[in-house]
Amino acid sequence: MKQNIQSSDDLLKKPEESKLVRNMRAIKKKIMVMSGKGGVGKSTIAANLATQLAKRGHKVGLLDADIHGPSIPKMFGIENTRPTVDENGIVPLQVTDNLTVMSVALLLEDKDAPVIWRGPAKMAAIKQFLEDVSWGKLDYLIVDLPPGTGDEPLSIAQLIEKMEGAVVVTTPQDVALISVRKSIKFAEILKVPVIGIVENMAGIICPHCDEKIDLFGKGGVEKASADFNIPVLGELPMDPKIAEIEDSGKVHTDINEDMLWGKNFASIVDSVEKFNE
Repeated sequence: MKQNIQSSDDLLKKPEESKLVRNMRAIKKKIMVMSGKGGVGKSTIAANLATQLAKRGHKVGLLDADIHGPSIPKMFGIENTRPTVDENGIVPLQVTDNLTVMSVALLLEDKDAPVIWRGPAKMAAIKQFLEDVSWGKLDYLIVDLPPGTGDEPLSIAQLIEKMEGAVVVTTPQDVALISVRKSIKFAEILKVPVIGIVENMAGIICPHCDEKIDLFGKGGVEKASADFNIPVLGELPMDPKIAEIEDSGKVHTDINEDMLWGKNFASIVDSVEKFNE
């Protein structure tokens, strides 16, 4: 039997007043968290940004758009929970009073099963997450993107009628910064305003002498900031406690401003709140 497979162009069509358009118009600000390279802590930034905005009283949705390597459910301890369905569509998981989460990982029967999909299938899944998930009225939708400038980032940027901004995450190494510069250009080409750059893993504090050690060098992020006239939102040191909290699924409860990492992150949230006010 011949299957009716939608083309990439069909998947990106945005008919006026479609369900997707109505869904997105009920959300005040859509922000994507992106990086040009994997392993820079992008999902950590997305999870904490959504959490801290929710703690400040905003209604927030967090979409894990990393189809092949979804990690958001693990960070919130919900990887073994399944979403339900109501008359409006798929119900995202309620993590706190103000925070809901959706991820492909929540739909997999076996959490160890790889998602082996080509571009059109991934684009269709992302469209469904935007169109068929009943996000409701939100102040923010934070979209955690996979690394690079391929199918998933392109689909998100083209499907959402108006993307209010992008947060670009990097580490100080030159290898990471090469890719991050491409991410910034990607956002410019798609006319997505870049809120700023987050420098993650910006050194480590010695547990013995409290001196900061710049493991990956320094200066590259400031140069990229100056070259593109984009602010550095904050520098986040390496902290083993953050990894422990994420592994235990307690991002939404255990990270606070008493920690140096949490204090530095608060200034990043301040900048996101003030952007496009």
